[in-house]
Amino acid sequence: MQLVLIGMNHKTAPIEIRERLQLSCGEMDRTLPELMRLTEIREAICLSTCNRVEVISRVTDSEQAVAGLKSFIYGQGNLDIAEMERCLYVYRDLEAVRHLFRVTSSLDSMVMGEPQILGQMKEAYRMAVDHRTTGVLLNRLSHHAFLVAKRVRTETGIAGNAVSVSYAAVELAKKIFGNLKGKSVLLIGAGEMSELAARHLLRQGVGRIHIANRTYARAEEMAALFQGTPVAFDRFPEVLPEVDIVIASTGAPGYILTKEMVAMALRRKRDRLLFLIDIAVPRDIDPAAGEIDNVYLYNIDHLQDVVDANREVRKSEAMKAEEIIAEEVTAFEKWFNTLAVVPTIVALRGKMEGIVRGEMERSARWLGGLEAEERSRIEWLAASIVNKILHDPITGLKEESSEKDELPYVAAVRRLFKL
Repeated sequence: MQLVLIGMNHKTAPIEIRERLQLSCGEMDRTLPELMRLTEIREAICLSTCNRVEVISRVTDSEQAVAGLKSFIYGQGNLDIAEMERCLYVYRDLEAVRHLFRVTSSLDSMVMGEPQILGQMKEAYRMAVDHRTTGVLLNRLSHHAFLVAKRVRTETGIAGNAVSVSYAAVELAKKIFGNLKGKSVLLIGAGEMSELAARHLLRQGVGRIHIANRTYARAEEMAALFQGTPVAFDRFPEVLPEVDIVIASTGAPGYILTKEMVAMALRRKRDRLLFLIDIAVPRDIDPAAGEIDNVYLYNIDHLQDVVDANREVRKSEAMKAEEIIAEEVTAFEKWFNTLAVVPTIVALRGKMEGIVRGEMERSARWLGGLEAEERSRIEWLAASIVNKILHDPITGLKEESSEKDELPYVAAVRRLFKL
């Protein structure tokens, strides 16, 4: 199969490492062509989210490809090799297929059952297709993964009352304050994560919601949706003294909320308590801000308690999902095995059709006296006879290839028919 999947996620690497490797969609314009320049890579898809970075590829040599991909990843994150080796995992062939199916179905997500990962995987696939880095194998594998995710969602309850990272962040705030009624909140960023957080916050009865975004029009749009107050991005530090909770989720490449900004806000804040939740990767808030008295700073890796409770509720549904994935891995393996016989089937059919054409040409003298309709009927009859003769051998080849080692059967057909 020559499939290799290499990556790291929230379970194998802390956020300090993940944020150095996280890639934006814009960077894929550079990353995907670089991947394809590796000698052993024939197809590639790169998935980069706040909780994982993975590359799945079809390769010519598995061992050399793994070495090349590791070097590529070291270079992307400018990371120490020993440090990276502890964080990376590698899956090959069917194990790579199984892992991708689990990821796309959200079984490997920090918050099991969350819906965002399927959209992220579809976007990663779209980017790869746009850059022409996929072929027969990864195209089929990706679409199969999407179908598996759909089966898991429709045939199990794993997505029922699904929580998200944003939900977990709000639950963490509840643990700190006990009750969020009347609390004032600043959301930095107006993307999907912030929108989900706003919905959860309103259900908890928060008071005022301030929304800051680089594109002010988007901040206004989201503020109107949640009866909030839009804030110009360069002025959000002025709002800090007025709020109890800050949730940051932008795509910025570095810290947008510094220790100095937080310290200045606390000097103007009456109750002097500030709760900061950073769910961005790379992080939006300088970790040094957490050293200030009366500041409680949490990042995405601190949501584990909420995540564990969610996982326990979904344990039985996860078992059903694993059974579906096992079935679909077997189905994909059967499809892959049939690929080996396709050239033989094409060659066999081509030879038979060539014989028919040759005989028709040799019989042109006596066929020439026939009407066009009569000649067409003879050609159809000949083609029909060929199809009936080939039906059993072709069906047998496909069945044997999906169940057993197909090579002896392929070799026998090629020898018998001199293909």
